[in-house]
Amino acid sequence: MTELLQVVYKALDDKRAEDIVVLNMQNISLLADYFIICHGNSDRQIQAIAREVQEKASEHGVEIKRVEGFDSARWILIDLGDIVVHVFNKDERLFYNLERLWGDAPQLEVPNASE
Repeated sequence: MTELLQVVYKALDDKRAEDIVVLNMQNISLLADYFIICHGNSDRQIQAIAREVQEKASEHGVEIKRVEGFDSARWILIDLGDIVVHVFNKDERLFYNLERLWGDAPQLEVPNASE
Protein backbone atom coordinates (compact mmCIF):
# COMPACT_ATOMS: atom_id res chain seq x y z
CA MET A 1 0.00 0.00 0.00
CA THR A 2 1.36 3.38 -0.95
CA GLU A 3 2.10 6.26 1.38
CA LEU A 4 -0.08 8.48 -0.81
CA LEU A 5 -3.02 6.16 -0.27
CA GLN A 6 -2.66 6.62 3.48
CA VAL A 7 -2.25 10.41 3.12
CA VAL A 8 -5.42 10.66 1.02
CA TYR A 9 -7.38 8.37 3.34
CA LYS A 10 -6.36 10.47 6.35
CA ALA A 11 -7.37 13.68 4.54
CA LEU A 12 -10.81 12.17 3.88
CA ASP A 13 -11.13 10.98 7.45
CA ASP A 14 -10.03 14.37 8.85
CA LYS A 15 -12.89 16.08 6.98
CA ARG A 16 -15.37 13.45 8.14
CA ALA A 17 -15.98 11.83 4.77
CA GLU A 18 -18.43 8.98 5.17
CA ASP A 19 -18.21 5.32 4.16
CA ILE A 20 -14.69 5.50 2.71
CA VAL A 21 -14.03 2.56 0.38
CA VAL A 22 -10.66 1.82 -1.24
CA LEU A 23 -10.75 -0.40 -4.33
CA ASN A 24 -7.60 -2.05 -5.66
CA MET A 25 -7.93 -1.48 -9.41
CA GLN A 26 -4.61 -3.09 -10.36
CA ASN A 27 -5.21 -5.78 -13.00
CA ILE A 28 -8.78 -4.48 -13.45
CA SER A 29 -8.52 -1.01 -14.94
CA LEU A 30 -5.89 0.94 -16.81
CA LEU A 31 -7.28 4.19 -15.37
CA ALA A 32 -5.65 3.97 -11.94
CA ASP A 33 -4.20 1.55 -9.39
CA TYR A 34 -6.70 2.60 -6.71
CA PHE A 35 -10.13 4.19 -6.54
CA ILE A 36 -11.16 5.81 -3.28
CA ILE A 37 -14.89 6.39 -2.94
CA CYS A 38 -16.63 8.37 -0.20
CA HIS A 39 -19.44 10.84 0.35
CA GLY A 40 -20.26 13.98 2.28
CA ASN A 41 -23.53 15.33 3.61
CA SER A 42 -23.57 18.83 2.11
CA ASP A 43 -22.11 20.70 -0.83
CA ARG A 44 -19.81 22.61 1.52
CA GLN A 45 -18.53 19.44 3.18
CA ILE A 46 -18.00 17.74 -0.17
CA GLN A 47 -15.95 20.71 -1.41
CA ALA A 48 -14.00 20.84 1.89
CA ILE A 49 -13.17 17.14 1.54
CA ALA A 50 -11.96 17.68 -2.04
CA ARG A 51 -9.88 20.72 -1.02
CA GLU A 52 -8.23 18.78 1.80
CA VAL A 53 -7.29 15.91 -0.54
CA GLN A 54 -5.76 18.38 -3.00
CA GLU A 55 -3.83 20.23 -0.27
CA LYS A 56 -2.42 17.07 1.30
CA ALA A 57 -1.48 15.61 -2.08
CA SER A 58 0.30 18.84 -3.05
CA GLU A 59 2.14 18.92 0.31
CA HIS A 60 3.49 15.46 -0.55
CA GLY A 61 4.67 16.60 -3.99
CA VAL A 62 1.92 14.83 -5.91
CA GLU A 63 0.75 16.44 -9.13
CA ILE A 64 -3.02 16.83 -9.30
CA LYS A 65 -3.73 15.81 -12.85
CA ARG A 66 -7.39 16.80 -12.99
CA VAL A 67 -10.32 17.86 -10.82
CA GLU A 68 -13.86 17.63 -12.17
CA GLY A 69 -17.23 18.53 -10.69
CA PHE A 70 -15.99 20.84 -7.93
CA ASP A 71 -18.50 23.65 -8.51
CA SER A 72 -21.58 21.42 -8.59
CA ALA A 73 -20.32 19.34 -5.63
CA ARG A 74 -22.45 16.33 -6.62
CA TRP A 75 -19.54 14.11 -7.69
CA ILE A 76 -16.03 15.50 -7.45
CA LEU A 77 -13.33 13.47 -9.15
CA ILE A 78 -9.70 14.11 -8.19
CA ASP A 79 -7.15 12.42 -10.44
CA LEU A 80 -3.82 11.91 -8.67
CA GLY A 81 -2.44 9.54 -11.31
CA ASP A 82 -2.23 6.17 -9.58
CA ILE A 83 -5.14 7.12 -7.32
CA VAL A 84 -8.51 8.52 -8.37
CA VAL A 85 -10.65 9.94 -5.56
CA HIS A 86 -14.44 10.11 -5.96
CA VAL A 87 -16.19 12.41 -3.46
CA PHE A 88 -19.95 12.06 -3.84
CA ASN A 89 -23.14 13.58 -2.60
CA LYS A 90 -24.86 10.65 -0.86
CA ASP A 91 -27.73 10.44 -3.39
CA GLU A 92 -25.34 10.52 -6.36
CA ARG A 93 -23.23 7.80 -4.76
CA LEU A 94 -26.25 5.56 -4.37
CA PHE A 95 -27.29 6.24 -7.96
CA TYR A 96 -23.91 5.53 -9.60
CA ASN A 97 -22.94 2.75 -7.17
CA LEU A 98 -19.30 2.49 -8.26
CA GLU A 99 -18.65 -0.22 -5.70
CA ARG A 100 -21.07 -2.50 -7.58
CA LEU A 101 -19.88 -1.34 -11.00
CA TRP A 102 -16.30 -2.27 -10.07
CA GLY A 103 -17.38 -5.29 -8.01
CA ASP A 104 -14.41 -7.34 -9.28
CA ALA A 105 -12.00 -5.01 -7.47
CA PRO A 106 -10.92 -6.12 -4.01
CA GLN A 107 -11.57 -3.65 -1.21
CA LEU A 108 -8.60 -2.66 0.91
CA GLU A 109 -8.40 -1.76 4.56
CA VAL A 110 -6.15 1.24 5.19
CA PRO A 111 -4.13 0.74 8.40
CA ASN A 112 -3.55 3.60 10.84
CA ALA A 113 -6.01 5.77 8.96
CA SER A 114 -7.35 7.58 12.01
CA GLU A 115 -4.00 8.25 13.70
